[in-house]
Amino acid sequence: MYQTHFGLKELPFQITPDTDFLFFSAAARETLNVAMVALSFGEGFVKITGEVGTGKTLLCRKLLALLGEQNFVTAYLINPMMKPEDAYKAFAEELGLSTYDAIRGFQHFVKQITERLIELKQQGKNVVLFIDEAQTLADETLEAIRLMTNLETEKQKILQVVLLGQPELDHRLENQYNLRQLRQRITFSSYLKPLTSQEIRSYLHHRLHIAGYQGREIFTARAIQRIHRTSGGIPRLVNILAHKSLMVAFGKGVYIVDALHVAAAAADTEGLTPSGFKGTIKRWLLRLASTRSNDPSAAVLLAGCLPILSIGIGS
Repeated sequence: MYQTHFGLKELPFQITPDTDFLFFSAAARETLNVAMVALSFGEGFVKITGEVGTGKTLLCRKLLALLGEQNFVTAYLINPMMKPEDAYKAFAEELGLSTYDAIRGFQHFVKQITERLIELKQQGKNVVLFIDEAQTLADETLEAIRLMTNLETEKQKILQVVLLGQPELDHRLENQYNLRQLRQRITFSSYLKPLTSQEIRSYLHHRLHIAGYQGREIFTARAIQRIHRTSGGIPRLVNILAHKSLMVAFGKGVYIVDALHVAAAAADTEGLTPSGFKGTIKRWLLRLASTRSNDPSAAVLLAGCLPILSIGIGS
């Protein structure tokens, strides 16, 4: 691997959510501040959304670490594809409660959770439930979680919830009438924007530095521009491109990554943003076709144009 070639102690661009490598872009810093302020105020619901790969899970882990240093008890649900009863059971397990007793029934189980929340509050502790990939939660599970937060003292909520999800979560909350009560409970929300070109430069430098690199800048300005254009500023895709670009440079025995190395990495990577004017037109046509699926003219236009536009999309 290229670690020794570039003088690295570890791989700098792995896609696992390692908080040691967390880079605070303007959007990430704002989101973290919004969440910390909202939770310190005792707000019931906080919502954090962003496209796939923008770093929601990594930011969530940072929040968990920060809250763990303060007077908070945190619970983290990473498998939201569950029924309401399963969500309660998973939450109870995170609170250290005994397993569900079918003989005593579900109402008794809910009472146990309630008593535990009250007990923690009396100890001066705030309980925060984090739910990742919240856009996949069924409507009835979202409603069950909302009902969890109905418990409150005269001045403060006993349970706070942080919902992390993709933009589909925003769409559901905005357009589904049956979720209007939950939408009204969300008093603080933040959106994780992609990285700018300048932020990508700082991002690459930051992760290389954490990995032990001490030399001059590895990525040229043109390489960074190419990474920004083809990744759309999505950190996960930036990581993949940077990792593969370093492999290409290592394979060629050079110590500087230029745009050609990034192009080679991009050719081997799926899920990238088509660059340039043709990419813009292609995305527009795909959006047109999806919104006008019953319009024959849209289908004809798409069928006629996409084969032409596919030529040179990756250049």
